[in-house]
Amino acid sequence: MDYAISLYFTRPEIILTISSLIFLIMAAWGGQKSARLITILAVAALFGASAYLIEFMTNDAYEFGGDAFGGLYRMDAFSNLTKLLIYLAAIISLIVAPRFFQKTGEYRPEYPVLIIFATIGMGMMVSATDMLTLYIGLELNSLSAYVLASFIRTDSRSSEAGLKYFVLGALASGMLLFGISLVYGFAGSTSFSVISETLSGDLSTGPLIGVVLVLSGLAFKISAVPFHMWTPDVYEGAPTPVTAFFASAPKVAAVALTTRVIIDAFGGQTSAWQQIIVFVALASIVLGAVAAIGQQNIKRLLAYSSINNVGFMLIGLATGTAQGVSAMLFYLVVYLAMTLGSFICVMEMRDKDGKQLETLSSLAGLSQTRPGLAAAFAVFMFSLAGIPPLFGFWGKFLVFDAAVAAGMLPLAVIGIAASVIGAFYYIKVVKIIYFDDPANEIVKTGHKTENAIIGALALAVSPLGYFTIPLLAPITANAAQALF
Repeated sequence: MDYAISLYFTRPEIILTISSLIFLIMAAWGGQKSARLITILAVAALFGASAYLIEFMTNDAYEFGGDAFGGLYRMDAFSNLTKLLIYLAAIISLIVAPRFFQKTGEYRPEYPVLIIFATIGMGMMVSATDMLTLYIGLELNSLSAYVLASFIRTDSRSSEAGLKYFVLGALASGMLLFGISLVYGFAGSTSFSVISETLSGDLSTGPLIGVVLVLSGLAFKISAVPFHMWTPDVYEGAPTPVTAFFASAPKVAAVALTTRVIIDAFGGQTSAWQQIIVFVALASIVLGAVAAIGQQNIKRLLAYSSINNVGFMLIGLATGTAQGVSAMLFYLVVYLAMTLGSFICVMEMRDKDGKQLETLSSLAGLSQTRPGLAAAFAVFMFSLAGIPPLFGFWGKFLVFDAAVAAGMLPLAVIGIAASVIGAFYYIKVVKIIYFDDPANEIVKTGHKTENAIIGALALAVSPLGYFTIPLLAPITANAAQALF
């Protein structure tokens, strides 16, 4: 084993690990007043790690990637792209957090440290080529997330969200670990490549149950039906910057991890996993669309929107083709911009006392009091609904096109029909903003940095986003091809 090459390939994780340990010492010595400085340094560390990812993506010498630590970790185009998305989401979540927590006086230096720890875990997840690496990365991310969900200790909703997330997350981890043990028992190895080779051909009942349990544990992490029950409660109770982080970075990591496990470890068992993914995709699309209709809390509504969008991503994965995975990755990029933009807009919903507002009724007449925020909200809602010419439409079109190309026309037709149902509640939000009598609850509290991020993300999912297709299409196609 060449440790020099292994350390070279894992430079992003090494940078973040060393940085997080330094930040812990700074937090211990500096106390509460060091929070802002550590946040700035954490953003710088994420940018530094991203620079190495960009080098891996643009240098022809790394075109085919490479394995590290005896096949436990893989650096390739797929992991590089997904890590870049994760780091970008973490950066934005860190930038918008201090001002939100200042209102409650709850911002502490532990927040950026926990974000970095979660990001390290997610980086390991998307590069895992062994069940042990997968589990260690998953738990590092999960343990950080449990604390982040309950970060505001004086808020009972935040504490409840953290407890619910922990209990249900422990259940999902147990299912995943039991599935891994079954697969290991029948394959004789935890390596994805060995599992794929050993479990080729017809599966007996034992390994089939193992595959089902592994996919069930991963379905919890991506909040797919029927393992979605934690999502609305945690998204509503957690602080809004944390919710924005949960809906973006861990979602990318979990979807990428699920994709790698299915293609690398269970790729030869298409008949075993494809039925599961098709059911989970359709169930997530339908439930996410229907359950959101009656919601009056904007964060719960966006939680069901997240479940709905995961269903569309899984349509691309269900095809089992490079085109389908490429479409899924493209959808992930667009989803990241839409979701982060939506939650940052929610952070701007404050009354004259600085209290966070979350009800849909408080958005009434927003177009008259804050026309810029209202326009951005409308762009994100219409894009999430997949209404042309906004960029969200193109992401949905790609996954449906991949499904049709793979001979899965009924799946595409049902997905399109369900997306029409989902469009109802997105349009309802826009209707409240522009056509209801003004509630005059939301006051102007905008900050230049937050407004700039909202504006940039709104432009990214506007029709201007189509100009990025010549750049994004080959990157996502190359990343997908790395798995095949």
